[in-house]
Amino acid sequence: MSRQAFPWERSYPPGVRWDAPIVPTTLPKLFDEAVASYGDNPAIEYRDRRITYRELGHQADAFAAALLRAGIDRNEAVALYLPNTPYHPFALFGIAKAGFRLAHLSPLDAERELAHKLHDSGARTLVTTNLASLLPMALKLLDGGHVDRVIVGEDAAWGPSPAPVAPIPERPGVVTFEAFIRDAAPPPQWPGITPDDIALLQYTGGTTGIPKGAILTHGNLTAAVAMYEAWFGPQLNTRPGEQRVICALPLFHIYALTTILLRQIRNGNEILLRLRFDPETTLRDIGVKRATAFPGVPTMWIALANHPGLERCDFSSMIHCSSGGAPLPIEVAERFRRLTGQRLLGGWGMTETSPAGTNLPLKGPPKPGSIGIPMPGVELEIVSLAEPRRVLGAGEIGELRVRGLNVSRGYWNKPKETAEAFTPEGFLTGDIGYRDEDGYFFIVDRRKDMIISGGFNVYPQVIEQAVYEHPQVEEAAVIGIPDSYRGEAAKVFVKLKAGAPGFTLEELQAFLADKIGKHEMPAALEIRDALPRTSVGKLSKVELREAEKRACGSLAP
Repeated sequence: MSRQAFPWERSYPPGVRWDAPIVPTTLPKLFDEAVASYGDNPAIEYRDRRITYRELGHQADAFAAALLRAGIDRNEAVALYLPNTPYHPFALFGIAKAGFRLAHLSPLDAERELAHKLHDSGARTLVTTNLASLLPMALKLLDGGHVDRVIVGEDAAWGPSPAPVAPIPERPGVVTFEAFIRDAAPPPQWPGITPDDIALLQYTGGTTGIPKGAILTHGNLTAAVAMYEAWFGPQLNTRPGEQRVICALPLFHIYALTTILLRQIRNGNEILLRLRFDPETTLRDIGVKRATAFPGVPTMWIALANHPGLERCDFSSMIHCSSGGAPLPIEVAERFRRLTGQRLLGGWGMTETSPAGTNLPLKGPPKPGSIGIPMPGVELEIVSLAEPRRVLGAGEIGELRVRGLNVSRGYWNKPKETAEAFTPEGFLTGDIGYRDEDGYFFIVDRRKDMIISGGFNVYPQVIEQAVYEHPQVEEAAVIGIPDSYRGEAAKVFVKLKAGAPGFTLEELQAFLADKIGKHEMPAALEIRDALPRTSVGKLSKVELREAEKRACGSLAP
């Protein structure tokens, strides 16, 4: 009996099949095959130093052996608190090979968020670097009893640092990366790992605002890589090792982890790893180092589209430019195309989908505002908001529900949230949208109050809880407002306690500095005599959003 075609299949590019074989495997298998196939080829270029696949494999194996030698309990996680540095892939593939689960921590997180993720994940070992922006916090977490061991990669190993560094103290619980792996011998046999084993706890927010770990197995992540391959392989038509891919996106984010690190390693390509995004460096990577692909987020494309040197850069080596993480303003994509001749493509995905989901065909018809069509192996439906088991037709607005081998099985230690979102029919994403007759999907809103700022998820309740700690605050509400650079930013509405003198935005930001992450910091503040309420007395954000829309409309030319 033949399979019934999905509506989006008729919009597939030539050579791409929705039913292409998606075979899950494990990260060590993916990695070991790449090292064996591309040994002397460059895997990573960082600060003008090239690291071969063979060296990458040696470092990862040494770290895996050292973790096993250290006697870490198999029920523990190992946490990475790293920026973009070669220590990240060394540690990530080492942790996977040793059979431990990994927990990603964000350098943007405040102390309380870091402590929560460590306790929730069960991580007692923390890997970091001696950049001054990270090491002091790592040591603070050690002093607070949140971890037992801090492994510190020395940034000077990669040449002069563009950022300040801190001295590594000689004290119990602290060891350099080099000292940790020194003389670590591989075991007679590496631990057995299956596609169903947990590889990663990737933290994201939820209805409570408390970060929760999406459980991503080896099978989830490698299935996502296979989906990207089945989609892009026939369209790009490149051979292994031909691409040089810019990685200015943070590797602790699922977007860069899968689409750049895992996928490019699988294909033997070279990753131009950058500590952070900088327009000048990116244009030099394109024009001088002849990069072939650059996945970015809207803030990066906005910066490049407005950079004075953009028109002079030679983009002829580029075969793929993509935007993800947040909606890309249509006018930015058009300006970039006009100045460079490059079409900015993108798609949709989530932490819970590893993050494969939809993509725009490289040569498909213009569909302004669309997130594209489902990739091979991904089933995407629009379901009723009131009856999530009822599937809607073309043009009807509802919630996106997704199913596939790439989709997480739930949230770590969160049975209630798991039961609410992960149904037998698929994962309810919280995104509201529709599909057209050609199978292209569009997102019009988010079911929850989540703000996407510069590609990062920002949850209003996290900010609200911190604002409520201010001694002058009686009530607080946070909404997202348009931001020309980040796409969205947080605005705080406050009702003061009686007799309170009030405060400025800058004073509030200073108060929140050690309570929330930099990406969560409010960009606007409005103090009101009263905040709107619903008929049952709850604070209502509907009126606040409408007032912001009217204010933006009144400022329009």
